[in-house]
Amino acid sequence: MARQPQTRPGGRLKTERITMTQALVRHLAALRVELDDGTLLPYCGGVWSIFGHGNVAGLGEALWAERRSLATHRAHNEQGMAHAAIAYAKANFRRRIMAVTSSIGPGATNLVTAAALAHVNRLPVLLLPGDTFASRAPDPVLQQLEDFHHGDLSANDALRPVTRYFDRLMRPEQVLTALPRAIQVMTDPALCGPVCLALPQDVQTQAFDCPLDFLHPAPIRLRRPEPDAGELAHAIAALRAARRPVIVAGGGVLYSGASEALAALALHSGIPVAETQAGKSSLAWDHPMNLGAVGVTGSPAANELAREADLVLAVGSRLQDFTTGSHTLFTGAKLLSLNVQAFDAAKWHGQSLVCDARVGLTRLAAETRGWAADPAWTDRARAAAATWNARVTELTLAAPTGAAPYDAEVIGAVRDSAPDSPQRDIAVCAAGTLPAELHKLWRAANPGGYHVEYGYSCMGYEIAGGLGVKMARPDAEVIVMVGDGSYLMMNSEIATSVMLGRKLIVVVLDNRGYGCIQRLQTATGGAHFNNLLQDCVPEGGHDVRIDFAAHAASLGAEAVHVDGIPALKAAMQRARAATRTQVIVINTTHTRTTDDGGCWWEVAVPEVSQRPEVNDAHALYRAGKQNQRL
Repeated sequence: MARQPQTRPGGRLKTERITMTQALVRHLAALRVELDDGTLLPYCGGVWSIFGHGNVAGLGEALWAERRSLATHRAHNEQGMAHAAIAYAKANFRRRIMAVTSSIGPGATNLVTAAALAHVNRLPVLLLPGDTFASRAPDPVLQQLEDFHHGDLSANDALRPVTRYFDRLMRPEQVLTALPRAIQVMTDPALCGPVCLALPQDVQTQAFDCPLDFLHPAPIRLRRPEPDAGELAHAIAALRAARRPVIVAGGGVLYSGASEALAALALHSGIPVAETQAGKSSLAWDHPMNLGAVGVTGSPAANELAREADLVLAVGSRLQDFTTGSHTLFTGAKLLSLNVQAFDAAKWHGQSLVCDARVGLTRLAAETRGWAADPAWTDRARAAAATWNARVTELTLAAPTGAAPYDAEVIGAVRDSAPDSPQRDIAVCAAGTLPAELHKLWRAANPGGYHVEYGYSCMGYEIAGGLGVKMARPDAEVIVMVGDGSYLMMNSEIATSVMLGRKLIVVVLDNRGYGCIQRLQTATGGAHFNNLLQDCVPEGGHDVRIDFAAHAASLGAEAVHVDGIPALKAAMQRARAATRTQVIVINTTHTRTTDDGGCWWEVAVPEVSQRPEVNDAHALYRAGKQNQRL
């Protein structure tokens, strides 16, 4: 029986005797976050759980008790449910989170890939894996990892290098400090990322006298760090000295809610904007200063002006190799990095402006009134943006050749299936050829209308991530575009979306294998080997023909295989009108891609090979490195 709340001499409530996990869950259920307009929302949007050995009796009981104030959702794969939680946070621009709990062994290690994804992308998620007994009385327990030299090691230690904060709670009262610290990391704009509280199963069930104020936490108010006065002055001087500046908008623009500030600076200063994978949708696709995608998967408009710029203002970008062309794209420009994280702001020997993106852009706009880029540069940027938008329309119209369509034509069909309501669409993707084509060709009308995980480029993220997006943005039409390879890696959350009544539209592009990496293989001189299904059948093996529509239907979705682009458009219109998750499968070719745009990307090629094609590719590789800025 639970002890009655203890009181101070004056009669005020002081403590309540509850278990560690009851305290954790009640704190999460009560926690609110204050948005910019003053609205208070629950900070934790729910808990994903696959119960098992190590979390069902302790944390599971606590979640059941608070099920009306903190929803618990069952999934089918621990990695998938963590992907959904991460996508939920990304779709909420890092202002809200979900938690994920697993059993102590394979369930916990299934979280490692998702944690790495969140770490790379600077996205918050609260991981709550069960752990072995703190008492060690029953050791070794089922699923326990035993290390011959470290008695305190468990499978959860695999999460240490891929989380921003890790703690193992060895006593129940440690939750009073560990949970607030974890939340502090997730809500810190510079430190934001995944956190892990490993919960030994005996400690989960142990009671302590919990202070009542822990169960009624104050609302979270998210910080917007101001710039250092000296750094700001130097940044203003650098911007004013530029004649051919380009802004590279990264994910930090979206997470800061800085789209309006970015648009204002671009317009009044005549500075063109290029978008990274994480930053795409920072500006509406038809904004006159939006050059489109930049980098390896970039548009010709953005990359051409980036090469000729004398200043690149990178806002909220990690400056990964796909953005910089492996450091060959901005070689003639001064780099000014506006970033809330000093680590990112100092990359590539750039000039730093460490602050919140919205604050920084607003201050730069205010302090550069009366200054503008060279008018000829601005005019050229506007013309390049308009030309590229016309080209996008051309590229995404299917040619009636009778051949299998390629990704651009599928993207056009999906887009044109809703000419009257494209603003509701959110495209979700992660790996393969599709991110390159979507980066160039998807038209995002509003911030967040493009949701592509390309920091980790994790195959299998797409469907689970789409579910997380739908839970964050229930009024949006969430369209998951996924290749057959990624679909086969992780598809079980189709069943979860049906179970939860969260409708997705999943478009599966079947090119019979890992078509993207097969093209890279041959581009670097390699032979067709171990990528396309037709190349993977050994003697005595059998050709595999997968009916993706039948498979999706077996998971509860309404599914159809279509032949050609006209049938895809018709199926998309039906899917938009439906209420249950829809899966549309179409055969595509991996041999065609959009040639427009792009730039060099460093992929190391062997110096010595028996294949002449590899030797030729190595010569091209060495030539490309000559343009690389170190």
